[in-house]
Amino acid sequence: MIISVFSYLRSASHQRTLNQTYFNRVAAIEFAVRYDDGKDPRGFKDADLVLLGISRTSKTPLSMYLANHNLKVANLPLLPEIPVPKEIYDVPKNKLIGLTTTISKLTDIRNNRLQALGLPEGSNYASIARIQGEINYANTIFEVLECPVINVDNRSIEEIAMLIQKKIRSSSSASFFSIPDIQMEVCLIT
Repeated sequence: MIISVFSYLRSASHQRTLNQTYFNRVAAIEFAVRYDDGKDPRGFKDADLVLLGISRTSKTPLSMYLANHNLKVANLPLLPEIPVPKEIYDVPKNKLIGLTTTISKLTDIRNNRLQALGLPEGSNYASIARIQGEINYANTIFEVLECPVINVDNRSIEEIAMLIQKKIRSSSSASFFSIPDIQMEVCLIT
Protein backbone atom coordinates (compact mmCIF):
# COMPACT_ATOMS: atom_id res chain seq x y z
CA MET A 1 0.00 0.00 0.00
CA ILE A 2 2.77 2.44 0.89
CA ILE A 3 4.49 1.71 -2.42
CA SER A 4 1.30 2.47 -4.36
CA VAL A 5 0.89 5.80 -2.55
CA PHE A 6 4.47 6.78 -3.38
CA SER A 7 3.96 5.70 -6.99
CA TYR A 8 0.88 7.90 -7.21
CA LEU A 9 2.65 10.90 -5.70
CA ARG A 10 5.55 10.55 -8.12
CA SER A 11 3.36 10.21 -11.22
CA ALA A 12 3.79 12.92 -13.86
CA SER A 13 0.14 13.97 -13.88
CA HIS A 14 0.12 14.49 -10.12
CA GLN A 15 3.28 16.60 -10.31
CA ARG A 16 1.82 18.67 -13.13
CA THR A 17 -1.31 19.37 -11.05
CA LEU A 18 0.77 20.46 -8.09
CA ASN A 19 2.98 22.63 -10.29
CA GLN A 20 0.01 24.30 -11.98
CA THR A 21 -1.57 24.97 -8.58
CA TYR A 22 1.69 26.43 -7.39
CA PHE A 23 2.03 28.71 -10.43
CA ASN A 24 -1.60 29.81 -10.13
CA ARG A 25 -0.97 30.71 -6.50
CA VAL A 26 2.18 32.66 -7.37
CA ALA A 27 0.28 34.53 -10.10
CA ALA A 28 -2.53 35.35 -7.64
CA ILE A 29 -0.04 36.64 -5.05
CA GLU A 30 1.72 38.78 -7.67
CA PHE A 31 -1.68 40.11 -8.73
CA ALA A 32 -2.59 41.01 -5.13
CA VAL A 33 0.70 42.88 -4.68
CA ARG A 34 0.37 44.71 -8.02
CA TYR A 35 -3.20 45.83 -7.34
CA ASP A 36 -2.93 46.45 -3.60
CA ASP A 37 -4.28 49.68 -2.16
CA GLY A 38 -5.87 50.82 -5.43
CA LYS A 39 -2.44 51.24 -7.10
CA ASP A 40 -3.82 50.53 -10.56
CA PRO A 41 -7.61 50.51 -11.00
CA ARG A 42 -7.23 48.93 -14.45
CA GLY A 43 -6.65 45.63 -12.64
CA PHE A 44 -10.19 45.58 -11.25
CA LYS A 45 -11.51 44.08 -14.49
CA ASP A 46 -9.15 41.10 -14.19
CA ALA A 47 -9.73 40.48 -10.48
CA ASP A 48 -11.70 37.55 -9.13
CA LEU A 49 -12.59 39.80 -6.22
CA VAL A 50 -12.24 43.48 -5.29
CA LEU A 51 -12.22 44.42 -1.61
CA LEU A 52 -13.26 47.94 -0.65
CA GLY A 53 -13.00 49.57 2.74
CA ILE A 54 -11.61 52.34 4.86
CA SER A 55 -8.13 52.24 6.34
CA ARG A 56 -7.34 49.45 8.84
CA THR A 57 -10.11 47.04 7.77
CA SER A 58 -7.62 44.28 6.82
CA LYS A 59 -7.87 44.71 3.05
CA THR A 60 -4.22 43.88 2.33
CA PRO A 61 -3.80 40.89 4.67
CA LEU A 62 -7.12 39.51 3.45
CA SER A 63 -6.05 39.99 -0.18
CA MET A 64 -2.86 38.04 0.48
CA TYR A 65 -4.71 35.28 2.33
CA LEU A 66 -7.19 34.89 -0.53
CA ALA A 67 -4.33 34.98 -3.06
CA ASN A 68 -2.87 31.99 -1.23
CA HIS A 69 -6.15 30.29 -2.13
CA ASN A 70 -5.53 31.12 -5.82
CA LEU A 71 -7.85 34.13 -6.03
CA LYS A 72 -6.75 37.25 -7.87
CA VAL A 73 -7.72 40.00 -5.43
CA ALA A 74 -7.45 43.76 -5.82
CA ASN A 75 -8.33 46.16 -3.04
CA LEU A 76 -9.36 49.78 -2.89
CA PRO A 77 -9.11 52.10 0.10
CA LEU A 78 -12.08 54.41 0.50
CA LEU A 79 -11.21 57.96 1.53
CA PRO A 80 -13.69 60.84 1.36
CA GLU A 81 -11.03 63.11 -0.20
CA ILE A 82 -10.23 60.74 -3.06
CA PRO A 83 -12.89 60.00 -5.69
CA VAL A 84 -13.59 56.34 -6.37
CA PRO A 85 -11.99 55.34 -9.69
CA LYS A 86 -14.46 54.95 -12.54
CA GLU A 87 -13.22 51.40 -13.18
CA ILE A 88 -14.90 50.16 -9.99
CA TYR A 89 -18.32 50.76 -11.53
CA ASP A 90 -17.55 48.22 -14.27
CA VAL A 91 -16.85 45.39 -11.81
CA PRO A 92 -19.74 42.90 -11.50
CA LYS A 93 -21.52 43.26 -8.14
CA ASN A 94 -20.78 39.69 -7.12
CA LYS A 95 -17.03 40.43 -7.32
CA LEU A 96 -17.22 43.33 -4.87
CA ILE A 97 -17.01 43.03 -1.09
CA GLY A 98 -17.15 45.97 1.30
CA LEU A 99 -15.27 45.79 4.58
CA THR A 100 -16.32 47.90 7.53
CA THR A 101 -15.80 48.28 11.24
CA THR A 102 -17.19 50.23 14.18
CA ILE A 103 -16.11 53.67 15.31
CA SER A 104 -14.87 52.46 18.69
CA LYS A 105 -12.82 49.60 17.25
CA LEU A 106 -11.25 51.77 14.57
CA THR A 107 -10.47 54.53 17.07
CA ASP A 108 -8.58 52.01 19.21
CA ILE A 109 -6.72 50.56 16.23
CA ARG A 110 -5.71 53.96 14.91
CA ASN A 111 -4.63 55.27 18.32
CA ASN A 112 -2.50 52.15 18.77
CA ARG A 113 -0.98 52.71 15.33
CA LEU A 114 -0.18 56.33 16.16
CA GLN A 115 1.44 55.22 19.40
CA ALA A 116 3.48 52.53 17.61
CA LEU A 117 4.70 55.16 15.14
CA GLY A 118 5.63 57.48 18.01
CA LEU A 119 3.04 60.06 17.00
CA PRO A 120 0.78 61.88 19.45
CA GLU A 121 -2.75 60.61 20.03
CA GLY A 122 -5.56 62.95 19.15
CA SER A 123 -4.65 63.53 15.52
CA ASN A 124 -7.39 63.85 12.95
CA TYR A 125 -6.53 60.33 11.71
CA ALA A 126 -7.91 58.83 14.94
CA SER A 127 -10.62 61.36 15.73
CA ILE A 128 -14.15 60.08 16.17
CA ALA A 129 -15.51 62.72 13.78
CA ARG A 130 -13.01 61.72 11.07
CA ILE A 131 -13.73 58.02 11.49
CA GLN A 132 -17.49 58.58 11.45
CA GLY A 133 -17.10 60.56 8.22
CA GLU A 134 -15.03 57.78 6.63
CA ILE A 135 -17.51 55.09 7.65
CA ASN A 136 -20.44 57.16 6.32
CA TYR A 137 -18.60 57.73 3.04
CA ALA A 138 -17.80 54.01 2.70
CA ASN A 139 -21.42 53.07 3.43
CA THR A 140 -22.56 55.44 0.68
CA ILE A 141 -20.16 53.82 -1.80
CA PHE A 142 -21.27 50.33 -0.74
CA GLU A 143 -24.91 51.31 -1.36
CA VAL A 144 -24.17 52.82 -4.76
CA LEU A 145 -22.21 49.72 -5.82
CA GLU A 146 -24.79 47.42 -4.20
CA CYS A 147 -22.04 45.27 -2.75
CA PRO A 148 -22.31 43.05 0.31
CA VAL A 149 -20.58 44.37 3.42
CA ILE A 150 -18.75 42.45 6.13
CA ASN A 151 -17.97 43.90 9.55
CA VAL A 152 -14.40 42.84 10.34
CA ASP A 153 -14.54 43.62 14.07
CA ASN A 154 -13.07 40.84 16.21
CA ARG A 155 -12.78 38.48 13.24
CA SER A 156 -9.70 36.71 12.01
CA ILE A 157 -8.64 36.88 8.37
CA GLU A 158 -9.72 33.24 7.98
CA GLU A 159 -13.20 33.99 9.35
CA ILE A 160 -13.60 36.96 7.03
CA ALA A 161 -12.48 34.83 4.07
CA MET A 162 -15.09 32.20 4.89
CA LEU A 163 -17.78 34.91 5.14
CA ILE A 164 -16.72 36.21 1.73
CA GLN A 165 -16.93 32.69 0.32
CA LYS A 166 -20.43 32.33 1.76
CA LYS A 167 -21.59 35.69 0.34
CA ILE A 168 -20.21 34.94 -3.11
CA ARG A 169 -21.74 31.48 -3.22
CA SER A 170 -25.13 32.82 -2.15
CA SER A 171 -25.04 35.43 -4.91
CA SER A 172 -27.49 34.54 -7.67
CA SER A 173 -25.18 35.90 -10.36
CA ALA A 174 -22.10 33.98 -9.25
CA SER A 175 -22.39 31.26 -11.87
CA PHE A 176 -19.40 32.47 -13.90
CA PHE A 177 -17.21 32.91 -10.85
CA SER A 178 -16.10 30.20 -8.48
CA ILE A 179 -14.29 30.57 -5.21
CA PRO A 180 -12.24 27.72 -3.81
CA ASP A 181 -13.22 26.05 -0.58
CA ILE A 182 -11.62 27.90 2.28
CA GLN A 183 -11.27 25.97 5.48
CA MET A 184 -10.20 27.60 8.68
CA GLU A 185 -6.90 26.11 9.71
CA VAL A 186 -6.59 25.63 13.43
CA CYS A 187 -3.30 25.04 15.16
CA LEU A 188 -3.54 23.81 18.72
CA ILE A 189 -0.52 24.36 20.89
CA THR A 190 -0.25 21.97 23.79
